[in-house]
Amino acid sequence: MARIEGVDLPRNKRIEIALMYIYGIGLVTSQKLLKIAQVNPDTRAKDLTDQEITNLRAAINETTQVEGDLRRIESLAVKRLTDIGCYRGRRHRLGLPLRGQRTRTNARTRRGSKRTVAGKKKAPRK
Repeated sequence: MARIEGVDLPRNKRIEIALMYIYGIGLVTSQKLLKIAQVNPDTRAKDLTDQEITNLRAAINETTQVEGDLRRIESLAVKRLTDIGCYRGRRHRLGLPLRGQRTRTNARTRRGSKRTVAGKKKAPRK
């Protein structure tokens, strides 16, 4: 089993797709890394040789920031926005959409689901 940057890659997927399980690597970055490491993108993750895994690790370390480092950088960027109190920072703090989307309707992903009780009847007055 190939383990790169602390992530166990799925064994039966093509290495081009399996690299996308690492935080910070998408399809295009995966293809570039495979070209740098001179690995065939159609190879299954379980069929990689030790030399190919070493080449992939070296290519990832040289070219991209992934996993913990990338998460730390992103959280610091959000923290900076909230500390200076800019518009985007306030939206982060309130848990609302940042990029101009409407909030009267929609925005359920960012705001959370609407908690209503359907069909609840009021108690009859005596």
